[in-house]
Amino acid sequence: MEQRIGSGSQPLEGAGFDPAFIPGLTSPASVAPKGAKKEDAAEEADSEETALDDADEPGTEAADVIDDADDDAEAAVDEADEADDEADEEDAPVDGPVFEAADRRARIVVDHKGVRLTLDDQECEFRWDEIGAIETESPRFGKRYTITVHTPDRRWYPIEIEATARARFKEWDEQLDAVLDAYFEESD
Repeated sequence: MEQRIGSGSQPLEGAGFDPAFIPGLTSPASVAPKGAKKEDAAEEADSEETALDDADEPGTEAADVIDDADDDAEAAVDEADEADDEADEEDAPVDGPVFEAADRRARIVVDHKGVRLTLDDQECEFRWDEIGAIETESPRFGKRYTITVHTPDRRWYPIEIEATARARFKEWDEQLDAVLDAYFEESD
């Protein structure tokens, strides 16, 4: 009796192992003579070398394209510098009132730009035209001061700040009222 060494199973055939098994599933391979592939590759390499050589010589079309790209890059850098200068002017401090309160997790800043809320690693910013109302609430017991920003589309964003003492609530209310009087305009 003869015994074979190794696996007795036949290799599987089908689309799971060979996508070309199903006609039309893959694009047909282009059939070209064996020598043609090598010649096409050699021609492409020669044309790339010629294009690179032309780019080095001034006055050629390729060199002009590179020079234009360099000019465009310099113009983009100049525009970015101007935008940075404008941003610095916007970040310049304004003499108006500012309200700022923070604890170990939360922070709120209300100034001429609007309201910025921060809780842990999450931040949101509201411009004055995006705010419908600002509500404050101090608890009867405890030291957590709640500020809620309401938007015109009926959404609200509360943040709680833990005060060091309950006496801070009155101070924070006065500071926030001064900022709201200066920057917030109700539209009726």
